[in-house]
Amino acid sequence: MRIGYTLMTEQSGPKDLVRWAVGAEEAGFDFEVMSDHYFPWLSSQGHAPYAWSVLGAVAHATERVDLMTYVTCPTIRYHPAVVAQKAATVQLLADGRFTLGLGSGENLNEHVVGERWPAVATRQDMLEEAIEVIRALHTGELVDHHGEHFRVESARIWDLPDGGVPIGVAVSGEESIARFAPLADHLVAVEPKAELVEGWNATEGAPTIGGAARAIGQIPICWDPDEKAAIERAHDQFRWFAGGWAVNADLPTTAGFNGATQFVRREDVAGSIPCGPDLDAIAEAVAEFDTAGFTDLALVQIGGEHQERFLAEAAGPLLERLRS
Repeated sequence: MRIGYTLMTEQSGPKDLVRWAVGAEEAGFDFEVMSDHYFPWLSSQGHAPYAWSVLGAVAHATERVDLMTYVTCPTIRYHPAVVAQKAATVQLLADGRFTLGLGSGENLNEHVVGERWPAVATRQDMLEEAIEVIRALHTGELVDHHGEHFRVESARIWDLPDGGVPIGVAVSGEESIARFAPLADHLVAVEPKAELVEGWNATEGAPTIGGAARAIGQIPICWDPDEKAAIERAHDQFRWFAGGWAVNADLPTTAGFNGATQFVRREDVAGSIPCGPDLDAIAEAVAEFDTAGFTDLALVQIGGEHQERFLAEAAGPLLERLRS
């Protein structure tokens, strides 16, 4: 399993994110993923810089690590033709190290342009059509597209990397796998469920995970020498995680997430997120993804102000533990 580091835009400003990206590469992480948000989940996180500007800086500042959006919604806040252009540009800046991670989005980030937030079935229809547009533009040909949700008029990507840009798509169950596995290069998921990998590999037309495709997961951790402080920080900034994506996709504001999670207890958070100095506890949580068949896993260290110490003190020993 390749171990990655999450550049979480909800908890750090743009210059710090570039610093953490360089630090994570130096610490030995294999790849880095970046969230693409307009809002943080909770006000206590306090940040939401524009991910694609930061990605350009990260691509220039790093040399070895693979990069990925985790994930971008190419349907409402961004038109897919624009996503195709900026993904191609980042791939050129990254010298082929970039993967475009896509998903159907959250109301939290997409509502800002004043469009109606569609039902989940419509969101998935839009995502499927958006992937079609992006793939067409990444051929370098002149594209006209008149679909149910998007129009593209005489568009062409002029600065295009050889081979386009690989695409990972977020899936959560049988229906989304059946629809998106044949359209994607890689699986993206945040739960260590073996049935996701198995279902993907059983889908006709899907690239095989363990072969050409990767299964890319993500897990939050809250490393800190003080376990109590770690639990407190995880509860303050990451209790939104307890709602599950059926809730997380539809709430429009940080106030909504604060209200929806007001009864989540500290012990609830500590029971689902490894908190404190115990690297073995983190390794046990990571092992669940390995057992489920994931090939890649990105760690989220909770707390923007705690990244530097994590990278300096914990990242090296933790990576050594995980790889052994």
